[in-house]
Amino acid sequence: MQPKFKVRKGDQVIVTAGKDSGRKGEVIKVLLKDARLLVRGINVLKRHTKPSAENPEGGIVQKEASIHISNVQLVDPESGLATRVGYKILKDGKKVRFAKRSGQVIDKN
Repeated sequence: MQPKFKVRKGDQVIVTAGKDSGRKGEVIKVLLKDARLLVRGINVLKRHTKPSAENPEGGIVQKEASIHISNVQLVDPESGLATRVGYKILKDGKKVRFAKRSGQVIDKN
């Protein structure tokens, strides 16, 4: 059984630990098996690559490395600060995520 996390692709998160602590970014990908995330602009590494068919120039390429899910928190849509996430069921029966700091619904759909 795969673990279930409260952070999803497209969410705005803030880094709480590590070299990028305090920085915000958007979740690009969630790696469920490893409990890790790829966050745009966070934990950026430089890789020296040889020329290939995909990259005929070669050279130094910057890309995001994964960060553990325990080192990030969702950004509260109202205040812009880190918040925990809860679930609640709306009157129409739809289950949504909400920010515990402000009580505002997070889901976009």
